[in-house]
Amino acid sequence: MKGIRPFRLRSAQAFLLLWLGQVVSLMGSGLTRFALGVWVFEQTGSSTDFALIGLFAVLPQVVLSPVAGVIVDRWNRRKLMILSDLGAGISTLVLAALLFSDRLALWHIYGIVAVSSAFGSVQFPAYTAVTTLLVPKQHLGRANGLVQLGQAATDILVPLAAGVLVLTIGLSGIILIDVATFLFAVGTLMMLRVGETAVLTSLSASVSPAEKEAGFWQSMRFGWSYITMRRGLLGLLFFLAAFNFLWGMVGALITPMILSFTTSDVLGAIISIAGAGMLIGSVIMSAWGGPKRRIFGVFGFELLSGFCFMLIGVRASFWTIAVGVFMAHLTIAVIYSSNQAIWQSKVPTHVQGRVFATQQMIGKAASPFAYLLAGPLADRVFEPMLVTD
Repeated sequence: MKGIRPFRLRSAQAFLLLWLGQVVSLMGSGLTRFALGVWVFEQTGSSTDFALIGLFAVLPQVVLSPVAGVIVDRWNRRKLMILSDLGAGISTLVLAALLFSDRLALWHIYGIVAVSSAFGSVQFPAYTAVTTLLVPKQHLGRANGLVQLGQAATDILVPLAAGVLVLTIGLSGIILIDVATFLFAVGTLMMLRVGETAVLTSLSASVSPAEKEAGFWQSMRFGWSYITMRRGLLGLLFFLAAFNFLWGMVGALITPMILSFTTSDVLGAIISIAGAGMLIGSVIMSAWGGPKRRIFGVFGFELLSGFCFMLIGVRASFWTIAVGVFMAHLTIAVIYSSNQAIWQSKVPTHVQGRVFATQQMIGKAASPFAYLLAGPLADRVFEPMLVTD
């Protein structure tokens, strides 16, 4: 019996198949992260141990992004995505084996999360570059809207589903679901011919001899060099990094802020409302595609997002905060979709792996700093300023 043979699809159908596989895999990973967090907190009762899961999930991607970018530009992107999903799936199987044998320890979780994150460092630049190959330039805004839609659907559905599944099938059952979602994603990738068409043949021909002969270290630095030579992209990169930093601070502080005047069920409702805002914003972008001047989709909605941030902090009211987080997440879908469409249309496809990896590294590096600073600033600066004699 012959194995699965890749077949050709029209570009829109191929992208939708790719998108579906990645969304299903994303949901499976989200279920596992939620369940691991619950397991760690129940076992240790430590918020620090719980928070370290997030650190080990982000740090390897930040550190390895330059290496991942070189790999993505030098090898078949579809096969790299398959390898990334298989590596993350095997890591999850190791986690399951340790759990079933009653040997799972906290350091195992940190290590496995870090290994899975390392495989995931290839995923973003490869996925984004493949999307550029499959989707016509004028429809990149819509495609990125769909990507944000998948993230929004995950943000809404995963907490609801995970809360039930943790009680019914436990961590072990959720891990098996996660492995199944990885296999589904691999299956969709195996059905595509991305990276084996004349498109990539023409791309490889466009690479200069100097680029082909460049050493690995030189290639790692290429993404940063490419961006710094283009002031518009450099400004956009740091503008979005600053936005991610501020958004990270809001994300770190909003939960204790809400719990300071209400209960956890109200917090859950507000989180769901925020996810609904992201979902609606993603649907709008998928249908609309964003403004013709995509930079207006970044700066204009960034300004609107700032007003939403202000609304969240105006008063301790459910409805005020709910409207603020809903509109803020709606604008985020437009901002991120427009931003990524700019990068995909401005950066040549044969160097997108390295450039997008640098973009991911700087963008993601801002969030951990925000989480590190948010708590001390709130405790030692902002709260004392609000205390009246």
